[in-house]
Amino acid sequence: MAKYEIKDGIAIIPEGTQEIDEFAFFRSKELTYVTIPDSVTEIGERAFFGCSALMEIKVAEGNPKYDSRKNCNAIIETARNKLIVGCKSTNIPDSVTEIEEWAFSDCSGLLSVVIPDSVTEIGAGAFFGCSALTEIKVAEGNPKYDSRKNCNAIIETARNKLIVGCKSTNILDSVTEIGERAFSGCKELISVVIPDSVTEIGEAAFFRCKELTSVVIPDSVTKIGEGAFYGCESLTSVVIPDSVTKIGDSAFSWCESLPSVTIPNSVTEIEDSAFSWCKNLSSVTIPDSVTEIGEMAFLGCERLTSVVIPDSVTKIGKGAFAGCDSLTSVTIPNSVTEIGEWAFSDCSGLSSVVIPDSVTEIGEGAFSECDSLETITLGPNIDKIHTEVFSSCSALKTIFVPAKKTDYYKNRLPENLHSLIVEFEPIKKQ
Repeated sequence: MAKYEIKDGIAIIPEGTQEIDEFAFFRSKELTYVTIPDSVTEIGERAFFGCSALMEIKVAEGNPKYDSRKNCNAIIETARNKLIVGCKSTNIPDSVTEIEEWAFSDCSGLLSVVIPDSVTEIGAGAFFGCSALTEIKVAEGNPKYDSRKNCNAIIETARNKLIVGCKSTNILDSVTEIGERAFSGCKELISVVIPDSVTEIGEAAFFRCKELTSVVIPDSVTKIGEGAFYGCESLTSVVIPDSVTKIGDSAFSWCESLPSVTIPNSVTEIEDSAFSWCKNLSSVTIPDSVTEIGEMAFLGCERLTSVVIPDSVTKIGKGAFAGCDSLTSVTIPNSVTEIGEWAFSDCSGLSSVVIPDSVTEIGEGAFSECDSLETITLGPNIDKIHTEVFSSCSALKTIFVPAKKTDYYKNRLPENLHSLIVEFEPIKKQ
């Protein structure tokens, strides 16, 4: 018999159970009712994460660690007055001082929430995926949070930081920061107006807002956090202002409908996976200010047809353009010293590539499985070139190398490629 069962929507937790494992009922869609026995003294992380149908929660009287005081339909850690699991019918009691991160995760039936004046700590992602949430209020007198001007959001008062929003939130011009996971999983959010007062968009702030179609980021914003717009699959338009200096990890990853993006001259770094799996991205402008293109930055951008890498870039990261099937042209400038592992692997549209004199290192599989690659021109200063750099390049006919470099490259490339090596006389600079 399984440790836990669900029968007719009811969680069967045997008497005597002391610990409910982490992820025990993770994303269980059929769970509607749960009673925590008095023997349970440990509930693992995200044990009830994503139980969207859950509507009734009770803790047995006599439990030494947890309670569901005043029939609140929640699990509260008694000694700390910390609400750790809620559901769509939870009434947060006045005695609760903390709401744990993920406490209401994926409560898709939760329509409204009132934060009592006793709450002074709300964990990031506490209301992740509450897609039907339309009304958010903070009780007057709360010393840390407010929902000023009926904005339908939770704002950290002293920092003017919006930490929880919903599909009906009005981001006020007194807000200076949109916090970590503030709108994450808000699947019904269609549009958002970010006021000029905002200077930072936090990590995963609009994570998987699947219906969000356009966003204008104001000039006041200097930082777009990791995964800020990850999975916004309906996003067709985004304006990145000149004030932004760094585009964070996975910031626009899986924005599948995004057709083009202009990166402003203020940006110096495109971090790992920043635009990965933007499957409709056909045009991208990388400015001269960028010095590094991160790992997998444009991975899986299968409609990207050409890219010009500016001469400010010194490194092309691991897998940066891997899987860009439609890429037929790439210009690598004379500033680049390193081409990372798998950087252009599976770019099946590439037929010819010139590696400039500045490059000293080419990583494993950098051009592997480029099925249409016929010619490659290598520079004179490559100290490190992996033997599998051109693996599965079935159309490869010619590897051009500088005069008197044949033996040099034969010592670095596998024997099956030796017959393709052809010397050329470099053009002398005037």
